[in-house]
Amino acid sequence: MTALLKIDGISKRFRGLVAVDHLSFEVPQGSIFAVIGPNGAGKTTLFNMIAGVYMPDGGSITFNGERIDGLTPDKVCRRGIGRTYQIVRPFPGMSVEDNVMVGALLRRRDTRQAKEWVYRILHRLDLYEKRNQLAGSLTLPDRKRLEVARAIATEPKLLLLDEVMAGLRPTEIDRMVDAFRRLNTDHGVTILLIEHVMRAVMALAGQILVLSHGKPIAQGLPQDVVRDQAVIDSYLGAEALS
Repeated sequence: MTALLKIDGISKRFRGLVAVDHLSFEVPQGSIFAVIGPNGAGKTTLFNMIAGVYMPDGGSITFNGERIDGLTPDKVCRRGIGRTYQIVRPFPGMSVEDNVMVGALLRRRDTRQAKEWVYRILHRLDLYEKRNQLAGSLTLPDRKRLEVARAIATEPKLLLLDEVMAGLRPTEIDRMVDAFRRLNTDHGVTILLIEHVMRAVMALAGQILVLSHGKPIAQGLPQDVVRDQAVIDSYLGAEALS
């Protein structure tokens, strides 16, 4: 498969701390690719470099055949990369619909067409009936879905999901997994996710990369990675296989 995203030897340091250390991997177009690892492994720093928040200290990031390292976040978004944030921060005083409309207007200048697109997304994520609610009044699961809706509204080719399952009950996780599967299979959106909820990772990912201290310790098929002794020792623990 053709690589939609290519990470080639990127590093990021914060004073004396090496957050990401000469990391390389590729995300094939049309795939769902997971990055897992303990807290402090460099996962969110990786996302921030892809999304243009941080400039890598070295290496390159290529998206859809073009270098994007060094671009600002708005330019990265316009290239076709959408993202969610680990700590969700919708516009609390705006309605659910208007929150998603902000993303939709990136590519759809006609407000009628943008609203139609917003309604499609809200239906898909079970938020349509709450479209007139203020975002600040939503429950955590609904705020998580709204965060995803805002990212999807920008019509990304690549969607970066940063721990969107955290704090959700198993039934809520299953709903999110189903929504991401449909987004991937029906609309061809490539997904790169950071996730601690292994129930979701195993259900979604075709490939898993495991980071520890900014470096990869394993990469491969989910069923192989979770049985890798280095992954068990540094992250999963023996109980993950019981």
